[in-house]
Amino acid sequence: MYYSDSESSSGAGEYKYFKQITRERILNEMLKSTKRGDSKLTWKVLIMDKLTVKIMSCACKMADITGEGVSLVEDIYRLRQPLPSMEAIYFIQPTKENVVMFLSDMSGRTPLYKKAYVFFSSPISKELVALIKKESTVLPRIAALREMNLEYFAIDSQGFVTNNEGALEVLFGDEENNGRGDACLNVMATRIATVFASLREFPYVRYRAAKSLDPMTMTTFHDLIPTKLAAGVWNCLTKYKQTIKSFPERETCELLILDRSIDQIAPVIHEWTYDAMCHDLLNMEGNKYVYEVPNKEGKPEKKEVLLEEHDPVWFELRHAHIADASERLHQKMTNFVTKNKAAQIQHGSRDASELSTRELQKMVQALPQYSEQIDKISLHVDIAGKINKLIRDLGLRDFGQLEQDLVFGDAGMKDVIKFLTTKEDASRENNLRLLMILAAIYPEKFEGVKGLNLMKLAKLQPDDMEAVSNMRLLRASSETKKSSTGSFSLKFDIRKKKRAARKDRGDEQETWQLSRFYPIIEDLVEKLSKGQLSKDDYPCMNEPNPTFHGGLSKGSSIHDEPAVAHSMRSRRTPSWARARNSDDGYSSDSVLRYASSDLKKMGKRIFVFIVGGATRSELRACHKLTMKLNREVVLGSSSLDDPARFITKVKLLTAHEFSLDDLEI
Repeated sequence: MYYSDSESSSGAGEYKYFKQITRERILNEMLKSTKRGDSKLTWKVLIMDKLTVKIMSCACKMADITGEGVSLVEDIYRLRQPLPSMEAIYFIQPTKENVVMFLSDMSGRTPLYKKAYVFFSSPISKELVALIKKESTVLPRIAALREMNLEYFAIDSQGFVTNNEGALEVLFGDEENNGRGDACLNVMATRIATVFASLREFPYVRYRAAKSLDPMTMTTFHDLIPTKLAAGVWNCLTKYKQTIKSFPERETCELLILDRSIDQIAPVIHEWTYDAMCHDLLNMEGNKYVYEVPNKEGKPEKKEVLLEEHDPVWFELRHAHIADASERLHQKMTNFVTKNKAAQIQHGSRDASELSTRELQKMVQALPQYSEQIDKISLHVDIAGKINKLIRDLGLRDFGQLEQDLVFGDAGMKDVIKFLTTKEDASRENNLRLLMILAAIYPEKFEGVKGLNLMKLAKLQPDDMEAVSNMRLLRASSETKKSSTGSFSLKFDIRKKKRAARKDRGDEQETWQLSRFYPIIEDLVEKLSKGQLSKDDYPCMNEPNPTFHGGLSKGSSIHDEPAVAHSMRSRRTPSWARARNSDDGYSSDSVLRYASSDLKKMGKRIFVFIVGGATRSELRACHKLTMKLNREVVLGSSSLDDPARFITKVKLLTAHEFSLDDLEI
């Protein structure tokens, strides 16, 4: 099957990030490759299935597709109008159903299209190739038949998902079904492997090892999830080495395979970045934000906007603490008013710095030269305003402080009981998240009557109680029996006299209050990059040589610049979020400072894959580590889950009367 002979993306020449390579493969290796000879100037039809249309929409815009000569996009399973004068591009999964539909389109005396360029998202079986070859009328009409090996959703410049939304339920549910579990992992492995085919990368494959407390303890299917997935990915990569002409012979990067049991807290704790708060509090559908604006008649009109990387304001602020984001938006409005004479006349001699963000916004919107750039800023002022109001109304500051104190061992059971007793107006959802964190740290406290009484005190409903109880299913079996296995397990700190799920990072002070929490993968990736990750706990399918770890190009080094103070107006900064002097990758200052780094000096990529769903805090950590380690860190997972979605999935771990498959994804 066809494959481009271009060099590894992390090799010589201009460095390209993960999502950029994905987009260019679709446009160049697939769409542009059909524009040859007589086909160069003709418009084409693009036909996809439900999965490949999502792959396409994550990587490209409609303008990109039409720019490559596509005038019509169709669903392979919908009744389509015959267009015998046009050529068709099929981008489909190599399933029997899809192949049968394709043959039906192109067979007989009157095919739907003049010619067909067929691109499969993953390797096609010999049986299906034989099925195509049998159709003698179809073969002359096939202009190309290729494996694209691209079957993942590039949801971020450094993130992808394999679209296994039911993975948590299938793999961690209390009723083990090895058949369903193996099938789920096989699909996942195939899709992960296509990432490396796309990037021309061949990884060292490391994974969390199954642990037993003693030789008499049997490992369960749950314990073996990373091991099984690593073996599946390795098998696919081995086949690629034999079938893809330009696939690397030697290892070029590192892959670490984990599952949700390594960090049960990250999916439910409140993450205080602008991106995470938007998805947590604003009921967004994916990246789509719906809001109301007055029309010409003054009546409210609904508008939709996508909060994505092409929006420069979103790109700058998405990983900033919400207080930092609010400050920066106010500063942008202030700068505009200060430089705009019309605005100064409108508000007389009042200093722009004395005006509230809302006053500045109304003033700017009234100006005749109200621009698209200011429109973007105004939109984000609205969003940040809504988030800050919800933080106040829901009392999230107090929740956030207690959550982080629990995680770092500065609070315990008594503090939670006191909080639940005094905060009677707290929302049920936030009480649930608090108790899920508590169950991850103190699982024994939820056994029997004691746990039931605690959940009643939190006013939880029966299905909420199920979610708290099901946290036990996300723990490795060795941790279920003993809460001190491995370097990241729960520990007792003698000085604090309370259990801690995280260590304070002495070398890194947080810039903002409530930004103390960090996901476990942050420590794991740093240790992996330095060659310090335990080979017993995280073995390698293909043992690396001693000189590989670190993988930095000549001239590359871990950033060790001194921290730069972030100037703030204390008048406008909430007291709970005052700045401290550091550079933790949380503030947009630190992100922007590294944005202009020399990309040609980037070291070898690190891929981290989490089975059972990843979080926005983990995605942020990968962006932060990319700058810190000077190596692109790409996060992959079966899905990207916001807290509400993750909690729904946890409830389903023991809910056998219905399944995630019954819910609309």
